[in-house]
Amino acid sequence: MIKFPDRIKKLRELLDKKGYNSILISNNYNRRYLSGFTGSAGFLLITNNRSLLFTDFRYTEQAALQATGFEIIRIQNPTNWISENIKTLDINSIAFESDDLTVNSLEKIKQQIKQSKLKISLEPTVGLISNIREIKSHNELTILKKTIQISDEAFEAVSENIIPGNSEENIAWEFEKKVRELGGEAISFDTIVASGPNAARPHHKASETLVKKGETIVFDCGARYKGYCSDLTRTIILGKPDNFTRKIYEIVLAAQETAIALIESGMTGNDCDAISRSIINKAGYEESFGHSLGHGVGLEVHELPFLGNKSQNIIEDEMVFTIEPGIYIEGWGGVRIEDIVVMKNGKPKILSNATKIRY
Repeated sequence: MIKFPDRIKKLRELLDKKGYNSILISNNYNRRYLSGFTGSAGFLLITNNRSLLFTDFRYTEQAALQATGFEIIRIQNPTNWISENIKTLDINSIAFESDDLTVNSLEKIKQQIKQSKLKISLEPTVGLISNIREIKSHNELTILKKTIQISDEAFEAVSENIIPGNSEENIAWEFEKKVRELGGEAISFDTIVASGPNAARPHHKASETLVKKGETIVFDCGARYKGYCSDLTRTIILGKPDNFTRKIYEIVLAAQETAIALIESGMTGNDCDAISRSIINKAGYEESFGHSLGHGVGLEVHELPFLGNKSQNIIEDEMVFTIEPGIYIEGWGGVRIEDIVVMKNGKPKILSNATKIRY
C-alpha cells in the first residue's frame, strides 16, 4: 500500500487537470514527500495508475523499505534507464520539474526517448508538488510541533548561559549540540549568532566575535526532526539596553505582534507583509527592513507560502509559516523576532514558545 495515498491522489488530479499523464520527480524533498524515500539519489515516475521509483544499487533495499507501494526499479544502465522502463507505460507526455532537473540530465533523457523512437513529449512544470506541500496534514503538524519544541528548548538552554566574552561561533556550537541531545537529527540551517554591528547583516555567519554587554545579539536557529525543519529568531541583550536599543526592539516586536493579530486566511503574502512593514515604515525605518516578512516551513526551511511585498501566494488554513520582521542599521546592529505559526480557523496560531524580551 502507498504510504501517502492522499498526496499521490492530489498530484494525479493536478496532472489530469493540466493534461499530463505522468510526471518525473527529481527534487529530493518532493521525492521524499510523495514516497517516504530518504535516499540521496533517485527519481519518481507517477502515472495515472503506476508509481515507480528509480534508484541505483546503493538504495534499492532502503527504497523498498521506505517507499511502500512503489515499484522499485534499479538503474543499471545510466544511458537508457528511462527509455527502457517507459516503453510499457501508456503515456504520451512526461512532465518534469524544470526548476530542479539539470540541463544535462534533461538532455540525456531527451536523447534516450529519441533513440528509442518513443512518441513522448517532455513538459516543463514549476511548483506542482510545492503547491501541494503548502497545506500541512495532521501528521506533518505533529512532527513540526516536536521539531519546534526541540529548537525552543535548545535555545532556552543555551541563551540563558550566554555571558559577555562568549564567541558567536561557540554559542552556535552549543545550540547544535543541544539539538542533538534533545533528539533532533541535525540543525535545519547554519545557526546565526550575530552580535553588535554584525547583527546589521541578516544572514551573518557566526564568527570569533565576542559578545558584549548592551549590544543586540540576533540568534536565528532551527532543528530538523523526521525530516521537518523549525526556524526561530530571538534578539538577546546582555544587561540593560539603552533607550535607542529599547526603541528599535519595541518597534520590531509591535510589527510582529500586529501581523500575528491581523493576518487572516484569504490574504496574499503581500497583504501580510504590508501589515508589519507599515509599522516599521511609519517609525522611520523603511530602508532598514530589506527582507520579506516570512516564508513557509516544512521539509525545507524555506518553502511556500512566501510572505513578501510582491507575493501573491494566498494564505489558507493549515499552512505553516514564519513571521519575522526586522530592523538592521549598519554600524550599530539589528533586531529580528521570528515565530512559526499555523493558520487555524482563519487566524495564525503561534507554535514557537521560546522566551521573548518584553519591556
